[in-house]
Amino acid sequence: MSEPIPSAGAQAWRPSISIVDHISVDDEGRALTEPLREDIRLLGGILGDMVREHSGSEVFDLVESARIAAFKVRRAEIDRDELADMFTDLDISVALPVIRAFSNFALLANLAEDIHRERRRMIHVRAGDPPQNSSLDATYAKLAAADIGDEEVGRALADATVVPVITAHPTETRRRSVFEAQNRITELMRFRSRTELTPAEDATVAEGIRRQILTLWQTALIRLERLTIQDEIRSGLRYYDASFFEVVPKINTGVRAALRAAYPTADLADDPMLRMGSWIGGDRDGNPYVTDEIVTMATTLAARTAIGHHLDELKQLAQELSMSTRLMAPGDELYELAGVPRDDPAADEPFRLALRHIRSRLVATATELFGEDVMKASDLFLFDGAPAYAAAAELLADLDVIDAGLRATGDDIIADDRLLSLREAVRTFGFHLSGLDMRQNSDMHESVIAELLAWAGVHPDYLSLDEADRVEILTSELNARRPLTRPDAALSELAVKELNIVRAAAAAVGRFGPQAVPNYIISMCTSVSDMLEPMILLKEAGLIDIDAESGKLTSSVRIVPLFETIEDLQQGAETLLAALDIPLYRDLVDGQFGMQEVMLGYSDSNKDGGYMAANWALYRGELDLVEAAKKAGIRLRLFHGRGGTVGRGGGPSYDAILAQPPGAVQGSLRITEQGEIIAAKYAEPVIAERNLETLLAATIESSLLDVEGLGDESEDAYRNMDEIAALARSAYSELVHDTPGFVEYFTTSTPLSEIGALNIGSRPASRKQTEKISDLRAIPWVLSWTQSRVMLPGWYGTGSAFEQWVGDDEERLATLRRYYEKWPFFRTVMSNMAQVLAKSDMGLAHRYAQLVPNETLRDKVFGMIVDEHERTIAVYAKITGTDDLLTDNAALKRSVYNRFPYLEPLNLLQVELLRRFRAGEDSPAVRRGIQLTMNGLATALRNSG
Repeated sequence: MSEPIPSAGAQAWRPSISIVDHISVDDEGRALTEPLREDIRLLGGILGDMVREHSGSEVFDLVESARIAAFKVRRAEIDRDELADMFTDLDISVALPVIRAFSNFALLANLAEDIHRERRRMIHVRAGDPPQNSSLDATYAKLAAADIGDEEVGRALADATVVPVITAHPTETRRRSVFEAQNRITELMRFRSRTELTPAEDATVAEGIRRQILTLWQTALIRLERLTIQDEIRSGLRYYDASFFEVVPKINTGVRAALRAAYPTADLADDPMLRMGSWIGGDRDGNPYVTDEIVTMATTLAARTAIGHHLDELKQLAQELSMSTRLMAPGDELYELAGVPRDDPAADEPFRLALRHIRSRLVATATELFGEDVMKASDLFLFDGAPAYAAAAELLADLDVIDAGLRATGDDIIADDRLLSLREAVRTFGFHLSGLDMRQNSDMHESVIAELLAWAGVHPDYLSLDEADRVEILTSELNARRPLTRPDAALSELAVKELNIVRAAAAAVGRFGPQAVPNYIISMCTSVSDMLEPMILLKEAGLIDIDAESGKLTSSVRIVPLFETIEDLQQGAETLLAALDIPLYRDLVDGQFGMQEVMLGYSDSNKDGGYMAANWALYRGELDLVEAAKKAGIRLRLFHGRGGTVGRGGGPSYDAILAQPPGAVQGSLRITEQGEIIAAKYAEPVIAERNLETLLAATIESSLLDVEGLGDESEDAYRNMDEIAALARSAYSELVHDTPGFVEYFTTSTPLSEIGALNIGSRPASRKQTEKISDLRAIPWVLSWTQSRVMLPGWYGTGSAFEQWVGDDEERLATLRRYYEKWPFFRTVMSNMAQVLAKSDMGLAHRYAQLVPNETLRDKVFGMIVDEHERTIAVYAKITGTDDLLTDNAALKRSVYNRFPYLEPLNLLQVELLRRFRAGEDSPAVRRGIQLTMNGLATALRNSG
């Protein structure tokens, strides 16, 4: 148990056991990481030179002293107070460059670790080792070993779809300039490690690295102004040129070719398995800045990005495909496409002529969609009156003619290069690039629909009706062709805004095709009426219509209920079945190939009931939804609203997907990618390919292999987890919901109020002005606990639950150990929790607790946190058989052990500046210092919310 907790001003509280005692690194591990440490020494040394040269010896000496002292703190050679005293009342002009130094070191250490992971993978490949787990090659080997038949593969993957959805939750704290400088350093370091260099070349590379680190040192790490949605849209689109255009088509063609070769009679479709989605500009849940103009901007810029890519690739193809009819003889279709007779002397290079015609049509398409002002000068000369493409399928058909022409002349290896990539890009990205999801909170729908019904004279007080009456009115209106409004309707600002947004979505579908806006998500969905209300809005905009012949509802937009709280997850299957019992809704789903998508909310369920209760509610909810889909005879696709941190559903994607219950994947999966995780996964092609492969590998395995591993024990396991989850929720609620003053403790012991000033996103921290935890957004909730190193959302309540459930019963303990060995869900939950615990630090957390003015409250709440923290670590060791928290995560173990001491100064400086700020020292420099520490810690921890 913990030592007594002193009051503010007393000697600093120390945990009885250091968290580093639960992370072991042996000599072999250190030897394997020597190249990593060498890279960090190189980059850190250059950064130190920049600090000394450009900020002076005083700053450099303090940085070095703090660095050395931080490692002494970890080794328990000095007290943490000695390090903290270095920063007490430190002049802010000195504090700022010290913070920047440690923050920039975190950036450089991140890229060194990424390069080291690449290096280790390359060593395994060159050694001829078996393919790594979570790679597609490993998946193909598992499928072959399982001896699965072609028919089963074809059935499971008939419409396989994996969609990473880039979300409008940008906890990515890096500015683009910093992002680009870091990428340039990465390329130089990668070149240096993979290339045999002469001394002169090595010196040139080293000088290039120094130049980029100097640029990084003199580039502001944080923004002066808050990001706008426009910024977020452009930021999300930058990943297409950075990696997606190169990697996504490559993966799609590769997985299709591999599966067809292994299962030739599976009748797998040409449709891309991997597609992209986005929430940026369509998610207006709690974001007042999303308007119809923003929806138009998001869809238009996405389309311009896609068509711009296709035009660039066509230009490159025209340069490459220089084949002459004097040396080969293509078929007639190519000449027809080129628009010239075979015997025309000008037709000597028919591929170039055909590509010129394709480019001219695509230029006409772009001009029709965006106007001439967006076209490049090099493309405008092609604007020769050729007809625009009505859809991307027409462009693909023309490219298929080019492909057939090359293959007819034996040029298959040429066809399989840039042309193959472009054809796949057109299949994948079309003219729309990615599907923009619309999302709004059910409360907003309710208010707007009530107003529309009152204005139209349908019912004066919809809000007063019970659920049955609401459903009756909504179904009646959906069955009627007449609209509820007209252009001159006197409606509230909210109603006008919501109607204009769905009309903008309808316009985007009309311009760029139905894939431009494929889904409408209902946040906080609790009932059937919540699912029907947005359908009224879609009907008003023309996105839902009544088929003239059948009289059934038709729409290209799917209705996606989002079940977020634990109660909503528990009732989700019942809600879905009730909706499907309504004929018009069932008709709608049947008209969409019988596919119903359901989104699962990881963030709010965690904030609502704690880590273990939320994870089990999600698993149970999925089981129920799978059973409901079978009962209703529909196909189910689950959309996982995961954040970057474990407290918001984060953790390794491969493990998370394999941890889904049986039947929950079925070849299809959508998953949100949020914040700093987007840059970590997709900033450049090598890393992006690995991470996208992981999603596909896990989806294929979950669809075709028995990955749950419980066998006949499943029902007993489910009942046991029901009990454990209830105990975990009770322990969590005792602290978060039932402890008087907890909100005060949370808001004063963490930088919650200061987070609003960190310019990391366009959205407010809360859905509405309130001091209730339930109304706070999950991102600042998790970010605050992360900054203070408590990491509470990723573990609290779990230790008490296990301890109470096991008691003195050795058989129950053996049961949990068995689950850990054979059940991917349980193992993943335990592993992710251990990763969070490894990043937590109760010693640092105690210093944040000292910011709480109410001494009694401080001691009570912090005491509960410490007790549960130690309890959770203890039961983890009993269940897993190891007290090494990172025994299954070598990469994070290296990071925690080797460089987490560098976080000490950032945490201690943050506490010092928060103390000053709250004492009245409200200067721009102090505010900037607090923001810089948040940025540095988010970067170093590699998860900010």
